[in-house]
Amino acid sequence: MKRLGLILISLFMVLSCAACGQTKEETKKAELKFTAGSYTASAQGYNGEVSIEATFSENAITDIQVQEQKETAHVGDVAYPILIEDILAANGTGVDVVSGATFTSIALKNAVNAAAEAAGASDLDAFKKNTVEHAAQEEITGTWDVVIVGAGGAGMMAAAQAAQNGDTVLVLEKNAEMGGNTLVSGGAYQSTFDAVVWDPANPDATTGEYNGETYEKVKNDAGRIDTLKTILNWSEEPFDGTIDDEHPFVAGDIALNAVRGVHEEYLPTLKALKEEIRAYLDWAQPQLDAGVHETKLTLFSTINLHIFQTYYGGLRPNRENTEWIYGDEKLVRQFVEGGQEIKDWLEAQGASIDQSRAYTLIGCLWQRENAVNGGTVDGEFYEGKWGGYFAVPANTVLKANEANKIMTRTTANELITDESGRVTGVKATQFDGTPVTVMANKGVILATGGYGANIEMVQKTNDYWKDEFIANNIGTTNRSSLKGDGTTMGQAVGAATIGEGWTQMMPLGWVDNGNLAGGAGENVIYVNPETGKRYVDESAERDVLSEGGFENGMSEAKAKELGLKYVPGIYVEISNVGTTAGTGGFNNIPEDVEGRMIFRTVEETAELIGCDAETLRQTILDYDNYVMGVADTLDVEKLSYRGTVGQVEMDDEGNYLPDTYKLDMIRVRFLAPSTHHTMGGLRVDTDRRVLNENGEAIKGLYAAGEVTGGFHSGNRLGGNAITEIIVSGRIAGNSASNEK
Repeated sequence: MKRLGLILISLFMVLSCAACGQTKEETKKAELKFTAGSYTASAQGYNGEVSIEATFSENAITDIQVQEQKETAHVGDVAYPILIEDILAANGTGVDVVSGATFTSIALKNAVNAAAEAAGASDLDAFKKNTVEHAAQEEITGTWDVVIVGAGGAGMMAAAQAAQNGDTVLVLEKNAEMGGNTLVSGGAYQSTFDAVVWDPANPDATTGEYNGETYEKVKNDAGRIDTLKTILNWSEEPFDGTIDDEHPFVAGDIALNAVRGVHEEYLPTLKALKEEIRAYLDWAQPQLDAGVHETKLTLFSTINLHIFQTYYGGLRPNRENTEWIYGDEKLVRQFVEGGQEIKDWLEAQGASIDQSRAYTLIGCLWQRENAVNGGTVDGEFYEGKWGGYFAVPANTVLKANEANKIMTRTTANELITDESGRVTGVKATQFDGTPVTVMANKGVILATGGYGANIEMVQKTNDYWKDEFIANNIGTTNRSSLKGDGTTMGQAVGAATIGEGWTQMMPLGWVDNGNLAGGAGENVIYVNPETGKRYVDESAERDVLSEGGFENGMSEAKAKELGLKYVPGIYVEISNVGTTAGTGGFNNIPEDVEGRMIFRTVEETAELIGCDAETLRQTILDYDNYVMGVADTLDVEKLSYRGTVGQVEMDDEGNYLPDTYKLDMIRVRFLAPSTHHTMGGLRVDTDRRVLNENGEAIKGLYAAGEVTGGFHSGNRLGGNAITEIIVSGRIAGNSASNEK
């Protein structure tokens, strides 16, 4: 399979030790004997088994071929060529793992060990210890206009913008390839697209135009009108954060927050949004009164709605109920409005963005997700997040000026400051110990991501979740390299932080490794494994769903009985057998995936998870009848929904035909909350200048993406991160360019 990093290795891995032939110092290795030949073996990786064929001579391993693997492209699979070279040189597997690809590295080493055992290694323990040490080279130094720490989404957007501005750019990345946490995210970004939503100037339009293209208008999911009416009745009084028996806080219950009022800075947005909603309802309500279902009406979506939902979706108290947090209105408005430029800016560089569907993902609260199809570089198309968010901006950076570099496997350790306190450069270390000291004429941009993989740091900063929820063995959707480096470096030069107490949990974590399972909440139900009943609005925010899992998860004994790795909050998700299963190559495949997903009858599922079969069947029937419009109420309210768990036919106009309904096979996934997004971080202003405790900008220092705080506050809407990192990256790139 063609991959940009391999095709253009001289371009994309400049100054990476993998590309510039660093020397190896061989340590004293044990002499070994093998039965010559080729042997196959496999071991469990991050997404599945890694299968190899290893060839041995009478005294050495001479070749390793990866035959089958499911590791994430440009994240896990980058470990293979690096490790294989080291293992062959070492004649053993005692070599270091590749940063950011730990699980894949371990899988490859375990598979090679199994092959060595099959080859009759004379001393398998010695084989596992044999290693090589990479010799540190002469210090790398240099000066660029802008130095960026981190080659994830925010870093590469900052780099592309600075390069477009004519600056020389250096990007430092600790992993073996650019991509950061963005490559293990869902990749969708939230931004309303006027061409596919209701147009007050042409309310009955069924299509819209954008840049000469015609788009079909998107229809509402069920339940959207009720949410708009709740917002329309939102109190305009100053926000009252009182929490007592008469004024409880229930995460996700917007009706309770609506009576509390609104913070002053969001009042103009609320008033403007109400006017937009009134205009829409003036058009929609007569049709609703005439019997037209809301799912036949064009979707309402505006920038003001996005801003206000980001506000109330993140409005949360701490666990002591002594402090409320919400997003900085200026920062929120800036990234939401800036999201309108993402499509044009990236597509001008070669990306392909799909804004036609306005779909949902878990915890996004509205239909405004947009997908990246990929990107084209020099006539070659590269799919998905890698192509659109990395191949394309990297091409912009590296072709803008021959001085521009992307330096991989290089970990930044320290910011350099001058006597005035201005940040002037970065000290770093390459994987082999080579020191790196680079200077920035204009500015340094921190884009290192959060610290979701640093469970100790999550636990230490936590002021939202019960301590027992963030157990030592909790999973994470993050890459292993997300340890909080940027926060630590920023604080060392006086940077202030904000909002670190509210780490987001991702409810859709696979139980075996915490990896992101993917999916939405509108077309699934979550059931308590003991009662067989729903317990939460599945379309609600991520913290609501995660807390529901913690409170309604299965016992450790039941998890072990099912052969599941136990972590806090394992819950049961049930859906139609045709529901898209998310990442990992499991889409629409009606086969079990060990330790993660099964396809069973209702009765078989009930017996397996330990609930009453009739209760579970009735739970599903009640839900499906509500979705089909046969029933008017649900035991647990759901604000937005679509699709039944059972199988049912629809007529040509998309109406359910209840007489065709049947409930046979269902899809069951075993999921648990994982640490996902550290919404707190370095405090920044609208120029993405990093601020100190006095609110003053630290000269020469900027930050973008998850390393910063002030945007998502107590809970992040799904898809807002990608919007924010792209917009903030561009702002930081522009601000650094304008540094005087």
